[in-house]
Amino acid sequence: MDKGVLCILEQEGIPMALQNLSSFFAVLWRFKLHHVLFWAVYHLAWWSLYAGSLVEVLGYFDEAHGVVKYLGYVVYQAVGVYFCLYVLIPKFLQKGRYFLFFTSVIGVVLFMSVGITFNYYLASLLTDKTVYELFNVFPETPVTLFKHNALPSCVGAITLGMSIKLTKIWIDTQKRQKALEKEKLETELKFLKSQFNPHFLFNTINSIFVLIDKNPEMASESLVKFSNLLRYQLYECNANQIPLKNELAYIKSLLELESLRQNENFDLQIDWPDTISEEYSIAPFILIPFIENSFKHISEDRKLKKWIQLRIQVKEGSLIFHLANSANFELRHELPKGVSYGGLGLKNVKRRLAIIYPESHNLVVSKEEDSYVVHLDLKLKKEEQVQLKKAVG
Repeated sequence: MDKGVLCILEQEGIPMALQNLSSFFAVLWRFKLHHVLFWAVYHLAWWSLYAGSLVEVLGYFDEAHGVVKYLGYVVYQAVGVYFCLYVLIPKFLQKGRYFLFFTSVIGVVLFMSVGITFNYYLASLLTDKTVYELFNVFPETPVTLFKHNALPSCVGAITLGMSIKLTKIWIDTQKRQKALEKEKLETELKFLKSQFNPHFLFNTINSIFVLIDKNPEMASESLVKFSNLLRYQLYECNANQIPLKNELAYIKSLLELESLRQNENFDLQIDWPDTISEEYSIAPFILIPFIENSFKHISEDRKLKKWIQLRIQVKEGSLIFHLANSANFELRHELPKGVSYGGLGLKNVKRRLAIIYPESHNLVVSKEEDSYVVHLDLKLKKEEQVQLKKAVG
């Protein structure tokens, strides 16, 4: 029954039990042709197996009593099975009321069996023979019809119908679960990415602010680079995967911007391919937190030599990212307890790697004698794979 009709019944004060019953008969009324054909063929097949010959069974349809017997099985079992599927399962089984569900199913099976048993007698009224003579039943008692004919058939029909329904419910549940998990992961990825953006903004704005008084020309140059980075971040990398060459170009601009505020004691060494194939893509900003951390954790003592070494290679569809930076651990020991390399940015990127590249990356962050080292092996995705995923899903 349509939801609008149920709402009207509820507003009119119609009891819920009657609404469920009305809904049940509405479902029966909307039976599709393939449902009718299924039950017709199902009982014809079982009757043929019981009789041993399809030709013999078809001969029964020449007589009225054969049609009545056949329709009794079809109608009683169809009504009983669909009552279990559309009333008992949602009302009891799916709500965890298992005792009521199983007792109700037993009651439905008994009702179906009794109805079919009496239908044998109804069929015999159309002939001059007794039900026992007509259907070769021995011993001549209703218990024989109930026990050997009606009950096994009803149990089989209920078992088949509920098996199909429960399998369908399980498949639908798995689909919904996967959809929810996908939605959850996408939401979490967006949240992790949004956490990175303020982190980057605060660091860069603070650097430019320091340069305004000390070196206005350098501050102006930094603002130009900063605007380009923001443009890239806001408009060019909203997809789940972007071309690898674009991400590396972003990293290059970031390195140049961060290097502007360093003194003469700073040394930056970069080793990466001159050209990057356009077929490879990567999740945006997946490498940026490592770059930020390297600048964040180089020695604060301006008299000490500071350095950052970055090496990027692309081999056989994998990205090899190796980053090392100097560190003064004596100063680090003076920091408040609990402060460590990475902070929120590193935690986020680890989580993003686990979500986007499960079992296809290897990240090692280590503390050497006078430096921090990050080594990441990442299996890259190709553009055609990304486009195919978009088309499919």
